[in-house]
Amino acid sequence: MYVLTIDQRGSTADVDRVPDLIAALRSLTPAPFERSVGDELQGVVEHAEDVVEIALYALRSGHWYVGIGIGAVQLTPGGSPREGSGSGFVAARKAVELAKGSAGQVPLSVVSGSIGRGREMPPHAKEGAMTTANAQAVLRLIGRVVQQRTPAQWRVVDRLRALQGGDGKHGSQKHVAQELGITEQSVSRAVLRSGWLEEWAARPAAAMLLDYAHSQIEGDR
Repeated sequence: MYVLTIDQRGSTADVDRVPDLIAALRSLTPAPFERSVGDELQGVVEHAEDVVEIALYALRSGHWYVGIGIGAVQLTPGGSPREGSGSGFVAARKAVELAKGSAGQVPLSVVSGSIGRGREMPPHAKEGAMTTANAQAVLRLIGRVVQQRTPAQWRVVDRLRALQGGDGKHGSQKHVAQELGITEQSVSRAVLRSGWLEEWAARPAAAMLLDYAHSQIEGDR
């Protein structure tokens, strides 16, 4: 399991954005997210692909610090994340604090629940910790692409994704151009400059790294 702790940036000088993000996440994942404390929300997510989706969605707006913890989770079926325990929750807490300190970087961190177990950490746990760092690097790279997208590029990307099989190929681009009332050339330029195809190609790599890190860390149990 993965624990995500997401904290609002600059919340003292901003409106409370937690309810809107919780509502938006309902359309992205079956995992329930709840306010944990202050301007922070938390959820326990089963699948790595959902973790990538949630993290990139939160990074898109620039309003959130994203912490991802990989480790053991004790939570009753249907229980509130606030009632959970285990190394995954500890790792997520550390991750969001590290994200807050990532000045100049994409505000996302991934932490292994195996970190801090000393030199006696078994080889597979060490492998999990190393893969966790690699997953963080890939997610930050994709996150940078997402955060640098312009509103005009997002309009094109969002419409492409809304189409079934909207992977940026010629047929999809033609349909989006008609919907938005712009030329196919404009759509093509937006796709190229937005890094949409690169993002979509890299998402499975990030999920695979998270999944492998999870398998190694959970092997520690």
